[in-house]
Amino acid sequence: MKTPPIATLLLALAAPVLAQQKAEDHSAHHPVAAAPAADMTDGEIRKVDKDAKKLTIKHGEIKNLDMPPMTMVFQVKEASMVDRVKVGDKVRFIVQKTPSGLVVTDIQAVK
Repeated sequence: MKTPPIATLLLALAAPVLAQQKAEDHSAHHPVAAAPAADMTDGEIRKVDKDAKKLTIKHGEIKNLDMPPMTMVFQVKEASMVDRVKVGDKVRFIVQKTPSGLVVTDIQAVK
């Protein structure tokens, strides 16, 4: 079967674009990081409630929730998170909206 000239031309023009897309797409070779820095919010621990597994955090804008800076109480995903911080610690954290409320899913003390 002979390829019509227009089809040959289209394939010739599309091949470099497809090759470039694949060459630039490195995501298949790199595992996704747990939390890109851009998704993390800066904050300061104001209260640690180990019994209730909650943290009161004065935080900057939480972009993924379109939330302005304020101080509020958050649940934590894992009970051990309340042991990682103390009042006054500067932190970077991720919070997600869940059916049970806003939950801190990752928290890191800033050194």
